[in-house]
Amino acid sequence: MKTKINRYITLALLIIVGASCSDDFLEEKKNYGLYDETFYQNQDRVDWYINKLYYNFYFGYNTPIKTVVGLHTADQAGLTEEIGGTQNLINPNVEYTNANDVPTGYYGTKLENKVKNEPYHRIRDCNSLLENIDSKGSSLSQEYRDRAKGQMYYLRAIQYFDLMRTYGGVPIVTTVQNASSTDASIQLPRASVSEVVAQIVSDLDNAASLLPGQWDAPNYGRFTKGAAMAQKSRVLLTFASPLFNKNWDTDNSRWDAALQAGLAAETQLLADGFGLYGSSAKEWADMFLINNAFCKEAITVQLCAAGQVGTINNGWENSIRLISQGGTGALEAPKEMIDLFPLNNGLKPTVANGYDSFLFFKNRDPRFYRTFAFTGSKWGYKENTVPTVWSYNWKGAGATDSRSFSDGNQESSPVFVRKMSNPTATNASYDLSGTDIFEYRFAELLLNIAECYAAKGDITNTVAYLGKVRNRVGISSANNYGLGTLSDKYAAINAALYERRVELAYEGKRFYDVQRWMLYNDDAFANNNTCAKLGLAPINGTQRTGYYLQYNVADSGTADPLAAQRAGISVDPDNANFATQIQALEDFYTNNLVVVPLDTPMDNVNGAAVQIDWKSRYYIMGLQTSTLTQNTWLRQTIGWEDAFGSDGTYDFQQ
Repeated sequence: MKTKINRYITLALLIIVGASCSDDFLEEKKNYGLYDETFYQNQDRVDWYINKLYYNFYFGYNTPIKTVVGLHTADQAGLTEEIGGTQNLINPNVEYTNANDVPTGYYGTKLENKVKNEPYHRIRDCNSLLENIDSKGSSLSQEYRDRAKGQMYYLRAIQYFDLMRTYGGVPIVTTVQNASSTDASIQLPRASVSEVVAQIVSDLDNAASLLPGQWDAPNYGRFTKGAAMAQKSRVLLTFASPLFNKNWDTDNSRWDAALQAGLAAETQLLADGFGLYGSSAKEWADMFLINNAFCKEAITVQLCAAGQVGTINNGWENSIRLISQGGTGALEAPKEMIDLFPLNNGLKPTVANGYDSFLFFKNRDPRFYRTFAFTGSKWGYKENTVPTVWSYNWKGAGATDSRSFSDGNQESSPVFVRKMSNPTATNASYDLSGTDIFEYRFAELLLNIAECYAAKGDITNTVAYLGKVRNRVGISSANNYGLGTLSDKYAAINAALYERRVELAYEGKRFYDVQRWMLYNDDAFANNNTCAKLGLAPINGTQRTGYYLQYNVADSGTADPLAAQRAGISVDPDNANFATQIQALEDFYTNNLVVVPLDTPMDNVNGAAVQIDWKSRYYIMGLQTSTLTQNTWLRQTIGWEDAFGSDGTYDFQQ
């Protein structure tokens, strides 16, 4: 009897047909390596193997902020300015110092001769196909085998990249290992970060040499030649950054390598039909809704299925929609994010530049209105195509009466993330959304290039590449696209990092920018003084803040006192009368609302406000006790204690 194997929608696959495999074969795959010599002679089986690996790498990548392969939690976004709420890694009352309390076990457990979805087991699965497909699958076409190997090289590379970003150097395994407690040949030490990067780059070069520039429509979403080259740009940019590069400010060799990789990827992708999508902010927003079909901006994409239980659905829609819209509650934007986006002329939102934080919605970067919804703005969904969202409150008439909230939206901010949401989504099945997730966009590649130019002190090209990103959404070229005169390379790097915060907001990128530039604090750890160099305030000592908009008349009773005043108000950036709508909303805010603090701060411990306190040792995690005791030859990371309480000796900057 035959069974259908679902091609779960992963970073590279559509939910389409299944490869035909026997039930016995599926039973065999519970243990690693139990297949006969004919396995690689059957293309359906090899397809299944490849598709299952894609799934293992990306099964949990169901929102844009869950980016770590095989892990897929949203914790990292909550360690930055993007999302409030105190986690242990930034909690001033919690400190991790030794192997017993390292807060991540991403490295995985000991190697076993069975199928486990952990980093080194996923690497072994890649190695197995690379070792066997040519020798055992010679009946398959050369093109098919090359493309299969290209995908394995890519997957292995990104697994090592995420291990590197978490732990620094790790053992490099490029052949199939069988679990053994006595085989000394597999007791590999932690490689240097330089060696890990060299392996990743080699894998990505191999992938690029084997993969096509484009796949046919049924295989849309699989890794391409340009994707491998763009990933190389991302890896080398990380390697050039201060966390791994003590000489980032005095030696341009790593920046040169990252720049050349970025420019080569740009050239290849443009030749293959990729590039910035659209020429307006509306098209910038619309591109995120191109589903299961080619989008020129999407270098790598997680394809999702709509309305199908048992497939990969995009959970973002359900997680960000307000209660009044049938969602689980808004993803509230901290004030630090509200006040981040430029003005519509590209200038930073300062009082000197005319910014009023109370009337935050006036004259903003066009991306602001596509990244956020806010009290008084239109945010559609299928069941109500012209809704306006409201989140203000008022006090009851009695002295002890609590607040009431408009439309039941008790949110800690009047501004909510709406980016990558679908205005035609149905609230009957937000949780089964089919909106694809763009893991790597062409805009990010351009920003990688801009940052490399900035670090080299090439301000002209920095502005040119930042200008491409800004011009696409309608910011004019005046005053260097609002960037002004960048006085030196530090100001240029500052501008590049700022643009990343805006363009890539809520796409799972900010934590890695903070990490690789060590922006939580300046101290002696890893010779870090980047905040001072770049003119940036350290994140430590700050907090994500929320606030209420409250009716400015006390003792208002239980009914919504602003129901009549708000009638007819709806800010829609696509409306021809947008400026008039903004003025009407300004009048509504000015006449009726005031800012009041939250009952409980956005960043709090047991209700008391706290400030972010990231410990420098957290930039690179130590190894857990279980890993060290199972692999006694591995050294603990400097800054962490090992299983016996001794200081770590592994230096991730060598």
